[in-house]
Amino acid sequence: MLRNIASVGGLTLLSRVVGFGRDLLLAAILGAGPVADAFLVAFRLPNHFRAIFGEGALNAAFVPTFAQLKAEEGLESANRFGDQVFTLMFLVQLALLAVAVVFMPWLVALLAPGLDEDPLRYPLAVELTRITFPYLLLITLVTQLSAALNAIGRFAAAAAAPILLNLAMILALIGAAAFPTAGHAAAFGVVASGLLQFLFVSGDALRSGVMPVFALPRFDAGVKRFFKALAPATIGGASVQIALFADTILASYLPTGAIASLYYADRINQLPVGIIGIAAGTVLLSEMSRRIAKGDEAGAKHAQNRAIEITLIVGVPCVVAFLVVPDAIMRGLFVRGAFTAEDAGRAAAALAAYGAGLLAFVTLRSFVSGFQSRGDTTTPMIAALVAVAVNVGFKIALTGPLQHVGLAVGTSVGAWVNILVLIAVALKRGLFRPDRALLLALAKLAALAALLTIALAASDAFLAARDVAAPLRLGALVAVAAVLYGGGVLLLFGRAILRMFRAPG
Repeated sequence: MLRNIASVGGLTLLSRVVGFGRDLLLAAILGAGPVADAFLVAFRLPNHFRAIFGEGALNAAFVPTFAQLKAEEGLESANRFGDQVFTLMFLVQLALLAVAVVFMPWLVALLAPGLDEDPLRYPLAVELTRITFPYLLLITLVTQLSAALNAIGRFAAAAAAPILLNLAMILALIGAAAFPTAGHAAAFGVVASGLLQFLFVSGDALRSGVMPVFALPRFDAGVKRFFKALAPATIGGASVQIALFADTILASYLPTGAIASLYYADRINQLPVGIIGIAAGTVLLSEMSRRIAKGDEAGAKHAQNRAIEITLIVGVPCVVAFLVVPDAIMRGLFVRGAFTAEDAGRAAAALAAYGAGLLAFVTLRSFVSGFQSRGDTTTPMIAALVAVAVNVGFKIALTGPLQHVGLAVGTSVGAWVNILVLIAVALKRGLFRPDRALLLALAKLAALAALLTIALAASDAFLAARDVAAPLRLGALVAVAAVLYGGGVLLLFGRAILRMFRAPG
């Protein structure tokens, strides 16, 4: 399992590195001005709907059902189920696209009402969102193909596909002079990437024998089970997106640049979330579904403990860095071109607020997988609904006094509420038990985090006092963290990690 997590995480890291190049171009060309705000609204809206109808919900419902049908009736039966779901998803997304394109001015006004009376940002956001919205149809189909591949233990193509999004946007931005604005270039890059990702993942699905074809949907036992799981998973995904919609809505009332500041902070926050949190959750859902289908409950729980352990090992230094040196991170990465030191300061404050919730963000998928692999999508839905109520309440209360930072604080508080509810329910039902190795790892990581906090704070103060250039300052801090934390992990966890790589299955 750890090999698969490392594979997915490595490809995700490559995607994020290329994505960082994309964001450097966005920051340098668009800055944090009105065109950036309009494009980021256009980029967020199809991604919000993708997260509701595609990525989270479809995976949660599809993978356990596909795995069970494959275990009980063979791959042919599982593929027939995949054909029906593929056809239904295509028809639903096609209808949604048609409605959205027609009613786009009202949709943008509903989800970013603060732009409604802005003579520049509102019409541009409507125009750019019409361009980007077909991406939703394409990426939903990619998500199902990825889920089928994950269910048979193939993860590489799905993990590599997002690289194409970043490459397509980079190429489009390089050729921005050929478009009305750089925002238009980025928007066309988004939709082109959807087609590229579909073709790329389709190739692996064809080679693996799980490429779906259009088929007349029949509501047999597999499809009924899928929809039974899909409904609460969709509601759960929708509740999370409500919190993100709240970000867009509330930020649209803040001064120009607030949306962009949140975006760049969240991009850094999403590095560990994607590299290890989502990677571990994706592999764990498939691993636990397979083990549970075979009746190996003990093996499923062991896999969950190890996924949480490796997730925490990677996540802890990021938490320390985001809380202790956020300004050095944002200045070192983004201050160039149209992105100013003042913009970096605003984004750094948001990054610190996101950092407070990072451990919850990175481990959330591993706890959710424990329920979804058993066909329970209702409990994660309830936890998400509770969390989003708290999340939005904090955002409404804090946006006034803290501006955009209040939105990030609300997101972090909501993440902690979500994961604590899941842990409490899992412990009560006996679905999760932290084993001795996990508890010992927590103690070791707490000690390493304390040492890293002291080292980074002292090093940053030393470098700032000597007015070291921002990129060099950041590079020095990364070196300090790599030597101290990396050495500590090798000393305290080296043998355990090797055992996880060598463990069968």
